[in-house]
Amino acid sequence: MSTAPEPLVLIEPYAHRGGGHHQHTLTALAVTGASLVVAPAGLGEGQGPLARSGARIAAGPDGAAARFLLAAARGAERASTAGRRAFASRRWPRAVRRLPHQVTLLARCLTEAACLRTARRLAPRASTVVILSASEALHGLAALLGGALHLRFVHELVTTEDPPVRWLGQLARRGETRVVALYPTPAVRDQITAAFPHLPGEVRAFAVDDGRRLTEAERDGGRTAFAIPDDATAVCVVGGWWPYKDIATVDAALARLTTPLHVLVCGTPLDDAVLARWNRLPHVHLHTVPGPVADEVLRLVYGAADAALVAGHPGVGKESGLVMDAARLGVPLIVSEHDPDLTARLAGQPWARSFPAGDAGALAEALDKLSADAAAWPDTSAPAVLDLHPAAEQAAFLTTTYTRLLKERRR
Repeated sequence: MSTAPEPLVLIEPYAHRGGGHHQHTLTALAVTGASLVVAPAGLGEGQGPLARSGARIAAGPDGAAARFLLAAARGAERASTAGRRAFASRRWPRAVRRLPHQVTLLARCLTEAACLRTARRLAPRASTVVILSASEALHGLAALLGGALHLRFVHELVTTEDPPVRWLGQLARRGETRVVALYPTPAVRDQITAAFPHLPGEVRAFAVDDGRRLTEAERDGGRTAFAIPDDATAVCVVGGWWPYKDIATVDAALARLTTPLHVLVCGTPLDDAVLARWNRLPHVHLHTVPGPVADEVLRLVYGAADAALVAGHPGVGKESGLVMDAARLGVPLIVSEHDPDLTARLAGQPWARSFPAGDAGALAEALDKLSADAAAWPDTSAPAVLDLHPAAEQAAFLTTTYTRLLKERRR
C-alpha cells in the first residue's frame, strides 16, 4: 500500500452558502488537486464546478467522534439562536446580550473540530489541512478537540472571547502551537494578535486568481443581457448588503447624480425599500439581479459595468472579495478609502479611483465623471498589486507553511 502523502485537504464550514468570495476560492483551490473537501453542512446550489473538481467531498462528519462534535455544535448553535431572540432587548445587561454570541464561538469551534476529525479519518496522510473560514476564537481548543495540526484563515474579528469562553481558551492554550493563523489583511492580523499574542500567524491574501479574466464576448454579452447601450455608463454593486458595507453613502450619492448612470445590483440580502428609491431617481437606470447567482451570471454583471463600486465603513479592514474580483476579472474600480492599507496599495493605479469613506458628494462626483473620463481597464499586472496569487501558487504556499508547522512540532 502506498504511503505517499495525499494532496491538500480543504475545510469550508460555509460551503453550503451559495456563491461568493469564499466559495470561489474553495473551488479554485480544489481544482489544483485537493484530495478532500470537508463541508459539514453539504454544498449549496451553484457548486457544480466544485463537484466536478475531482476532489472527494465529505458532506458531513465521518466517525463517531466527528458525529458527536458536530451534534454538539448544532445543539450549541440552536441555543445561541434561542438566546439571541430571548436577550435581544437592550433592557438586558450587555454581558447577558453577548452570551449567545459566546455560544456561537463555541459552536464554530466544535464544528471545526468535527471537520478536523473527519479529515484525519478520511485523509490521514494529508500534505496540508486548512480551514478556509475559521473562527476568530478558540484556536487551540479546535486543534486539540480535532486532534490535527492545521492552518486556519481568520477573516475578521466579529466578537471577542468573554470570561467563560476565554477560560476555555486558556485551558487549551497549548493547542495554539498546533495551528498557524493566516490573516488576509494587516488590519485583521493586528486585531487577532492583540487578543492572541502567542498564536503563530502571518498575512496572506485569501482570494486566488483563477486566470479567467473577462472576455470581450462576456463584456458584450453583459451589455446585451441588461439592455445597456454601448455608449451608456454603468457601475455594478455586487454582494449582499452586510453591515460593514456603506450602502447609505451610495444611496446619498446616487440621489446627487447629474448625469445618467446604469446601476447593476447583484447579491443577497438586499434592501427592497432602498432599491425602490433608487428606481425612482431621475438619473439612475436600475438593474437588479437577486443572489446568489451562478458564476456565469456574475461574470455578465461585471462584464456589463464600466466600473465596480465598493463602499465600506471607515475602519473595515477585512479582505474585500469585490476588490479582488475587480483585479482578477479586469474591471475598473471605484472604492472608498475605508482601509488605509488597501488605499495605499491602489494609489496611482489607473484602473482604481478612490473617494473618502462616507463622503457621498465625492462619490457622486466620481460617478458623474465616469461617463466623460472612463477608468482604464486593469491589465494582467493588477492581481499582483493586491498580492492576489494564482490558485496553484496559493496551494504551494499552504503546503510549505503546513510542512514548516509539522517540522516545528517535531522539534
